[in-house]
Amino acid sequence: MNKADSNAGPLVRDATEDDLPAVQEIYAHHVLHGVATFEEKPPDLEEIRRRFRAVKEKGLPWLAAEVEGAVCGYAYAAPYHHRPAYRFAAENSVYVDHRVMRQGLGAALLDRLIDSCARKGLRRMVAVIGDSANAASIRLHERAGFRLVGVLPSVGFKHGRWLDCVIMQRALGDGDGTLPS
Repeated sequence: MNKADSNAGPLVRDATEDDLPAVQEIYAHHVLHGVATFEEKPPDLEEIRRRFRAVKEKGLPWLAAEVEGAVCGYAYAAPYHHRPAYRFAAENSVYVDHRVMRQGLGAALLDRLIDSCARKGLRRMVAVIGDSANAASIRLHERAGFRLVGVLPSVGFKHGRWLDCVIMQRALGDGDGTLPS
């Protein structure tokens, strides 16, 4: 995989089912080698497809970042929780291929995801970040206007160590400044 051209930037677009093999590969690496997700066994392609369809059926965005024709990252918004009172809040997920990290793909994906969710009338976005030492993800979210709202110490155990869960959030659109229509 080639590095992203710093002048051109990635193409961020709506993902399709054709992108899911690349999505599964990107996510599998993070599951097996990282702590951003607390999953320990990578889901197979069929499970990724089920998750993709569930997000799309809710009318929420699932995006892909493409560099030189290859999917190098993805992001999606899922319901924060499933009870009706949470219907104006979404949780984001952003993953970038480990071979092209720190080139702006995550920021491009997150910015577009925020914009898409705001246009859909959502009012809050929540980031649940695995590991308080995940400085790159915390910085990515801070840059996008998220603020720290809490840390759940040692709620996960993966790769032989205890892991914190960092909770960040930001307003979308009018946030709680007005009632939803």
